[in-house]
Amino acid sequence: MNYRFNPSDNYERTMQEVGYLPRTAATPETYSALGFKCGLEVHQQLLTKQKLFCRCPAGIYQKADDYDAEIIRHMRPTLSELGEYDGTALMEFKTRKNIVYRIKDATACTYDIDDTPPFPIIRVALDIAIQSALLLKTNIVGVLHVARKQYLDGSIPTGFQRTAIVGIEGSIPLKNKTVRIIQISIEEDSCREVSDIGHWRVYRTDRLGMPLIETVTYPDMLTPDEAAEAAHYIRFLNRASGKVRVGMGAAREDVNVSITGGTRVEIKGVAHIQWIPNLVHVEAFRQRSLLLIKAELAKRGLDPKSWAISHKELDPDLLPREQKAIKRVRARGWHLLGINLPKFEGILSHFTQPDRMFADEISDRLKVIACLERPNMLHSEQLHLFGDEQELVDIRDYLDAQPGDAQIVLWGPPDDMKTALETIEERCKLAMAGVPNETRKSISDGTTIFERVLPGADRMYPDTDSAPISIDDNVINEVRKSLPVDVSDRIAQLRDWKVPEDCFAYILRNNLIPLIETMISECKQTPRFVATMFGHGLKNLEGKKKAQPDFSFEKIRKLLLFVEQRKLGNEILKKMLPVIYSHPNMDFDSVLTTIDFREQRIEEILEFLPALRRKYLEIRKREGREAKIRWVMGQMRKRAVGNVSLRELHERVSKEIVHG
Repeated sequence: MNYRFNPSDNYERTMQEVGYLPRTAATPETYSALGFKCGLEVHQQLLTKQKLFCRCPAGIYQKADDYDAEIIRHMRPTLSELGEYDGTALMEFKTRKNIVYRIKDATACTYDIDDTPPFPIIRVALDIAIQSALLLKTNIVGVLHVARKQYLDGSIPTGFQRTAIVGIEGSIPLKNKTVRIIQISIEEDSCREVSDIGHWRVYRTDRLGMPLIETVTYPDMLTPDEAAEAAHYIRFLNRASGKVRVGMGAAREDVNVSITGGTRVEIKGVAHIQWIPNLVHVEAFRQRSLLLIKAELAKRGLDPKSWAISHKELDPDLLPREQKAIKRVRARGWHLLGINLPKFEGILSHFTQPDRMFADEISDRLKVIACLERPNMLHSEQLHLFGDEQELVDIRDYLDAQPGDAQIVLWGPPDDMKTALETIEERCKLAMAGVPNETRKSISDGTTIFERVLPGADRMYPDTDSAPISIDDNVINEVRKSLPVDVSDRIAQLRDWKVPEDCFAYILRNNLIPLIETMISECKQTPRFVATMFGHGLKNLEGKKKAQPDFSFEKIRKLLLFVEQRKLGNEILKKMLPVIYSHPNMDFDSVLTTIDFREQRIEEILEFLPALRRKYLEIRKREGREAKIRWVMGQMRKRAVGNVSLRELHERVSKEIVHG
């Protein structure tokens, strides 16, 4: 029996059938044809001194190897009040994970392991959440009820997260539409993951219990760009208060994606908003691919109720000895299994995402559920990984494969093989149903990998340890008094100032408009100049240099005042900004001495001439040409002395002014 199937051609062919386009080539019509819908869950840490339900300090982070103790726990699912298990909890239980928590005394207490009842919610966090709820134009709840949400992945040692809805049914304005808000909640943050290898998952508990708010939208975004725009708006809104944490991990987005015929898939923990458009674009086409696979399997007459895999143990000598995985099988005494998938030929190499195929859907689940680190399998549509075609033919014959079948070669510890076989069969049967409900992890290239089964409503239940909290009108009115300016009004303000739009995100993300307003009034600068100094100048510096811990935007305000008081001219800011950014504790006079003008040419000094001529016209309009030359030379003298010939500079200035 010859094996003539060409998997490389199959991948390209199925990618064309899916109609996959790079995001740059896609249009709104592309997503409309797919039936694309997207919703967001935006998590934002709050800037408080204490954690939400205990009195441990918040915001003190530890290194991965800096801890005082370790605790090991094993998670087990529990029945809901309706007598049902949550699907995610069952999946996590199958993994048989050992969960290790690295604890630092300064940031942890017995509440973290449910050995102490929760304290009342810290009021300052609730007030910040109410403020955000008002900005989102939601209806504030009259009574706050704390619930428990099961988390069996180990990211919370108790196995559940305390959460409470603060407001419901709000909205945010985008450029071309209004996006509806389902709810905003206040909840405690989870642990930070250190590693997840095999049956061992390690966490740090420093972030655990920190207050955060979660904003959930309806699936109103119909293009990837709308999804990113909504995420930016919510981030700007949260930061407008100045009462939220910033930096890596302080804000995280979960993105929910579906297309016509598909189902909701959650892309979890997106760390950068700029990733969102490509992630949701690729996910839309992944779902389109899975729907085509479903149609193809139906055409072949496969029924999940009767379809089943078969397997046999393989002799490692049947596979190429140079394969690293096969060497591990021999060295560690692992099992090596050959698995036959009836009528699955062409499915394993079917396109799902760029540079990924359906076989990756199986391999990802083997890593998460059966704890088999990748690479964990070979399959019959990877001809280049087999020594020659005959080796694959021998395996097919050994497994009694029929024409049109596909094969998987699986390896791993003996104790994990049962779960691995169940995982393979389950994922193949799910392919017959289309797009499975699941949570996926984002990768920077825009692709995603399986993380866990999507949780259901059965994971939520009331927390009997937390008393309800009344939120009366007096509380709401008091919070309303200190509401920041609405984000949409700030955007209109920037446009009125004629600030370039590519500055908007940086300014709003860092909540800089109040500071810019102060600088405008103190320094008599134009709004456009100050805003551009931040949105272009400082943003460009951030991309090239690392900011020091003592740097603050307030330092820029003081720098501008210094330059104006010394009458140095705005051009000097280009030289001083990089120094202040890297050495924020240096006094400004010292900064001036570090700026090296020796290599500066006359042409570079003359770049300041147009601005000086404009300034001269503002203050001394009636004086003649010689007076203008003397004044301009006086302004340039500080830059020129010791660097260029004053006589040559005088000649050039005179020539420019005469002919200008």
